[in-house]
Amino acid sequence: MPFFDATERTDRLSLHLTQHPGSPIVACYCAAWCNTCAGYRKDFERLSQDWPDHAFVWIDIEERPELLGDEDIENFPTLLLQNADKTLFFGILQPHIQHLQGLLQRGEALAPVSSAPRLRDWLSEA
Repeated sequence: MPFFDATERTDRLSLHLTQHPGSPIVACYCAAWCNTCAGYRKDFERLSQDWPDHAFVWIDIEERPELLGDEDIENFPTLLLQNADKTLFFGILQPHIQHLQGLLQRGEALAPVSSAPRLRDWLSEA
C-alpha cells in the first residue's frame, strides 16, 4: 500500500519512484483547513490498498506549493493521475471515492492532459 503524505517530506516517495520507475502517481491536492479534504483522505488512503502498483500522494498545497508548480487549484479535492510519461487526469473531482476509482479503472484509456504539474519530474530533481 504505497500511500505517501508529502506535507512534511518526500524522501520516501522519491525512493519509491526510483525503485519503481513505472509506478503511476495518484496525487490529491488539498488544504489542511478543508473539511471536505479531511473526510476524503480516509477513503483515498483506503483506495491505495486496492491499487498497490500506484503511488498515492497526499499534498497540502499550502505546506508544499512547489509540488503544484505553476498550476492553480480552484477547488478541492483536485486530483492528478500520471504514469511514467504522461498525465492522464488533472482536475477537480466530487469528493466521492467512486469517481477516482472510475478514473483509475479507465487508466490508459484516458486522453493525455497537456497542462498539469509534473510531480514525478519535481521529485526526481529534489
